[in-house]
Amino acid sequence: MAGIEAKSFDSPDETRQFQGHGHAEVLEVQGRVVLRSVFEPGWKWTEDIKPIAGTDSCQTHHFGYCVSGRMRIVMDDGSETEIGPGELVEIAPGHDAEVVGDETCVFVDFGDVSNYAASG
Repeated sequence: MAGIEAKSFDSPDETRQFQGHGHAEVLEVQGRVVLRSVFEPGWKWTEDIKPIAGTDSCQTHHFGYCVSGRMRIVMDDGSETEIGPGELVEIAPGHDAEVVGDETCVFVDFGDVSNYAASG
Protein backbone atom coordinates (compact mmCIF):
# COMPACT_ATOMS: atom_id res chain seq x y z
CA MET A 1 0.00 0.00 0.00
CA ALA A 2 1.34 3.43 -0.94
CA GLY A 3 2.15 5.93 1.80
CA ILE A 4 0.18 8.67 0.07
CA GLU A 5 -2.60 8.69 -2.47
CA ALA A 6 -4.48 11.68 -3.87
CA LYS A 7 -7.57 11.75 -6.06
CA SER A 8 -9.99 14.40 -7.26
CA PHE A 9 -13.75 14.50 -7.59
CA ASP A 10 -13.05 16.07 -11.00
CA SER A 11 -12.19 12.50 -12.13
CA PRO A 12 -14.23 10.19 -9.88
CA ASP A 13 -13.69 6.43 -9.83
CA GLU A 14 -17.44 5.98 -10.35
CA THR A 15 -20.59 8.07 -10.69
CA ARG A 16 -23.84 6.72 -9.26
CA GLN A 17 -26.99 8.23 -10.73
CA PHE A 18 -29.99 8.75 -8.49
CA GLN A 19 -33.47 7.89 -9.82
CA GLY A 20 -33.72 11.62 -10.53
CA HIS A 21 -32.43 14.87 -9.08
CA GLY A 22 -28.69 14.21 -8.88
CA HIS A 23 -25.84 11.79 -8.50
CA ALA A 24 -22.97 10.70 -6.25
CA GLU A 25 -19.34 10.86 -7.31
CA VAL A 26 -17.26 8.07 -5.74
CA LEU A 27 -13.59 8.10 -4.77
CA GLU A 28 -11.79 5.16 -3.23
CA VAL A 29 -8.59 6.10 -1.44
CA GLN A 30 -6.52 3.54 0.45
CA GLY A 31 -9.56 1.22 0.60
CA ARG A 32 -11.90 3.91 1.98
CA VAL A 33 -14.89 5.20 -0.02
CA VAL A 34 -15.83 8.89 0.03
CA LEU A 35 -18.79 10.39 -1.82
CA ARG A 36 -19.52 13.86 -3.09
CA SER A 37 -23.26 13.80 -3.58
CA VAL A 38 -25.05 16.39 -5.69
CA PHE A 39 -28.68 16.60 -4.56
CA GLU A 40 -30.65 18.76 -6.98
CA PRO A 41 -33.73 20.78 -5.96
CA GLY A 42 -36.67 18.42 -5.55
CA TRP A 43 -34.45 15.52 -4.36
CA LYS A 44 -36.03 13.36 -1.68
CA TRP A 45 -34.63 10.07 -0.40
CA THR A 46 -38.00 8.27 -0.68
CA GLU A 47 -38.27 9.15 -4.37
CA ASP A 48 -34.67 9.20 -5.56
CA ILE A 49 -32.85 6.54 -3.49
CA LYS A 50 -35.50 4.27 -1.95
CA PRO A 51 -36.09 2.51 -5.30
CA ILE A 52 -32.35 1.77 -5.44
CA ALA A 53 -31.93 0.85 -1.75
CA GLY A 54 -35.11 -1.21 -1.41
CA THR A 55 -35.56 -0.24 2.27
CA ASP A 56 -38.31 1.81 3.95
CA SER A 57 -35.81 4.42 5.17
CA CYS A 58 -32.12 5.10 4.59
CA GLN A 59 -30.03 2.52 6.44
CA THR A 60 -26.67 4.17 5.69
CA HIS A 61 -24.54 5.79 8.39
CA HIS A 62 -23.48 9.22 7.11
CA PHE A 63 -20.70 11.44 8.45
CA GLY A 64 -20.14 14.43 6.26
CA TYR A 65 -19.81 18.07 5.42
CA CYS A 66 -22.39 20.23 3.67
CA VAL A 67 -20.65 22.33 1.00
CA SER A 68 -23.72 24.13 -0.33
CA GLY A 69 -27.50 24.10 -0.24
CA ARG A 70 -29.76 22.87 2.56
CA MET A 71 -31.11 19.46 3.54
CA ARG A 72 -33.72 18.35 6.06
CA ILE A 73 -33.11 15.01 7.77
CA VAL A 74 -35.98 13.24 9.55
CA MET A 75 -35.18 10.23 11.71
CA ASP A 76 -37.53 7.25 11.90
CA ASP A 77 -38.46 8.35 15.46
CA GLY A 78 -39.67 11.72 14.14
CA SER A 79 -36.76 13.86 15.31
CA GLU A 80 -35.37 16.13 12.64
CA THR A 81 -32.77 18.74 11.80
CA GLU A 82 -31.79 20.91 8.88
CA ILE A 83 -28.20 21.36 7.73
CA GLY A 84 -26.58 23.96 5.53
CA PRO A 85 -23.23 25.15 4.19
CA GLY A 86 -20.27 24.72 6.51
CA GLU A 87 -21.98 22.23 8.80
CA LEU A 88 -20.66 18.81 9.73
CA VAL A 89 -23.25 16.16 10.53
CA GLU A 90 -23.43 12.55 11.64
CA ILE A 91 -26.63 10.71 10.74
CA ALA A 92 -27.46 7.27 12.11
CA PRO A 93 -29.22 4.67 9.96
CA GLY A 94 -33.01 4.98 9.90
CA HIS A 95 -33.86 8.31 8.31
CA ASP A 96 -35.38 10.15 5.36
CA ALA A 97 -34.01 13.37 3.85
CA GLU A 98 -34.88 16.03 1.32
CA VAL A 99 -33.40 19.13 -0.26
CA VAL A 100 -34.82 22.36 1.14
CA GLY A 101 -35.31 25.26 -1.25
CA ASP A 102 -34.19 25.72 -4.82
CA GLU A 103 -30.41 25.43 -4.41
CA THR A 104 -28.49 22.23 -5.13
CA CYS A 105 -27.15 20.61 -1.96
CA VAL A 106 -23.58 19.31 -2.27
CA PHE A 107 -22.50 16.95 0.52
CA VAL A 108 -19.14 15.21 1.04
CA ASP A 109 -19.72 11.96 2.93
CA PHE A 110 -17.04 10.00 4.83
CA GLY A 111 -19.54 7.58 6.43
CA ASP A 112 -20.25 3.95 5.61
CA VAL A 113 -21.14 4.81 2.02
CA SER A 114 -19.58 1.96 0.02
CA ASN A 115 -23.01 0.82 -1.21
CA TYR A 116 -24.97 4.10 -1.05
CA ALA A 117 -27.07 4.50 -4.22
CA ALA A 118 -25.26 1.57 -5.80
CA SER A 119 -27.55 -0.41 -8.04
CA GLY A 120 -27.21 -4.15 -8.41
